[in-house]
Amino acid sequence: MDQDNKIIQTEPPKEGEQQDVLSSQPGNLVPARPSTDLPVIVPKRVHKTNWRLRAVFLLILILAGAGGTYYWWRQHQQLPPSIVWSNGRIEADEIDIDTKYAGRIAELFADEGTMVKAGQVVARMDTRDLEASLKKSEAQVRQAQKAVDEANANVAQQTSTLHLARQELDRAVYLVQRGAQTKEVLDQRQQVLDGAQAALEAAEARVAESEHALTAATHDVELYGVQIADNTLIAPTDGRIQYRLARVGEVLPAGGKIFAMLDISNVYMDIYLPTLAAGKVRFGSEARIALDAYPKIMIPAKVSFVATQAQFTPKTVETEDERDKLMFRVRVQIDPELLRAHSEGVRSGLPGVAYIRTDPAVSWPPALQRQLVQ
Repeated sequence: MDQDNKIIQTEPPKEGEQQDVLSSQPGNLVPARPSTDLPVIVPKRVHKTNWRLRAVFLLILILAGAGGTYYWWRQHQQLPPSIVWSNGRIEADEIDIDTKYAGRIAELFADEGTMVKAGQVVARMDTRDLEASLKKSEAQVRQAQKAVDEANANVAQQTSTLHLARQELDRAVYLVQRGAQTKEVLDQRQQVLDGAQAALEAAEARVAESEHALTAATHDVELYGVQIADNTLIAPTDGRIQYRLARVGEVLPAGGKIFAMLDISNVYMDIYLPTLAAGKVRFGSEARIALDAYPKIMIPAKVSFVATQAQFTPKTVETEDERDKLMFRVRVQIDPELLRAHSEGVRSGLPGVAYIRTDPAVSWPPALQRQLVQ
């Protein structure tokens, strides 16, 4: 039974009598009951103080919301026609760092939230098998190089033999002309010269063959070197590691993801403008971004993209009123140099407002001349 209720034990009335029983609490009247031994339950008193506090608190919330709405309306009502604006969220491109070949993760050098620089090593795969193949190819290169050297030496030898055979043939011709040598000897000298010429050509062919073998072995060395290098994963650009998707010792297939990082060199906000506003925006137009988390700070930016097709409306629009509902996507991009200077403060997903100045001759209004990020 509720502790706030009080139980009053009543005595049964005497015969022929009626009795009114008053509770111990003022204002609570309990009528007489028939003869019974059951207790009488007095309801608890209702307090109105909590309802009054709730009403006051609700009124404060309503006034605060109305004040914020009025401030927002007042701020945007003061903007000149050359300033167009819309809501959006800060976004950054997400880059996957994954494996090129199947293998086992040997080392990880980054974790979620780590800031990395372009070219920084973030992971390394197990490459012992590739390193063994690389050593084998390097040995084959050395062997092929020796074969090339041997073939070149053979060419030099055959060249000398050919030179001697040519000299002996010339002497035989001279002696035959004077009758001091027989025609048979001349024919023999000619055969020796022809044989030396053929041997030289064969030696030169073996040189070319050895050089091709050396080139192939060299390419194998380069291939294994590239594969080993590709198994050392690096950050493609400056950014922050968003997710770590694997651990040391896991075996991943080709294309297995290890990290997902945010490219902080390409941070932007996509907004949507109606037809009239989007028609005034040009590539390179100056813009400023105010984030909800930092309303007193303006981030300089420029327009980098304007959609060529409208969104949010049917493909066929006939009336002018319907054309006013056309929305075009516009991308406002933050300067990469500014992002590098403030890389630690770059966040993705923060909501805010982007303001675009369509007329360079018009100055920014005082409401948008707050502290600029430099």
